[in-house]
Amino acid sequence: MLVDLTMRLGRQTPAYPGDPEVEISQVANLDSDGFLDHVIRCGTHNGTHIDAPGHMIRGGNMLGAYRPDRFVGRGRLLDLRSQRPPDVSSIEENDIVLLWTGFSEAAAAADYYSRIPAFSTELAEQLVGRGVKLVGVDAGSVDAEPFPIHKTLLGNDVLIAENLVGLSQLVNTEFEVIALPLNVDLDGSPARVVARVLGR
Repeated sequence: MLVDLTMRLGRQTPAYPGDPEVEISQVANLDSDGFLDHVIRCGTHNGTHIDAPGHMIRGGNMLGAYRPDRFVGRGRLLDLRSQRPPDVSSIEENDIVLLWTGFSEAAAAADYYSRIPAFSTELAEQLVGRGVKLVGVDAGSVDAEPFPIHKTLLGNDVLIAENLVGLSQLVNTEFEVIALPLNVDLDGSPARVVARVLGR
């Protein structure tokens, strides 16, 4: 079974303050042109997206440096909704760790991007030490300026996925994450992120 963890990309998609908003315009229609066509204008960090190291780290890799298998791996869900430190003992090298904050439920709220999860530098360092290859969060960002969590993860070649949705569907499941960005050599890209729930 596949579980879609991707925020719908459209005019209603929240944008990080200062980033471009998503724009969609129709450029052809069936009646006059014989086909339907649209233009999508968006930033590399709109909606559900992947951050490459080059987003924050000078000289860091862009997405084009990674093969597709870099975005696929065993998933582990960490519940950050309480104040208790999450248990990382089951996390292994090359896992993809998803941080469940519950913040995506407020994606339509005006303060969505100011509601930053309580994600500590210590936890980021633990995940780096475990050798994970990607960390995802169901919030607009893993942190705020001066972006210590971004820099800890990206500086150690751990990719970041932000604006995930629906992580509650993965509680008490074993799953694989498929988080494929567009095939672009840029600092980030919108992505379709799904979890393949195993054993169902």
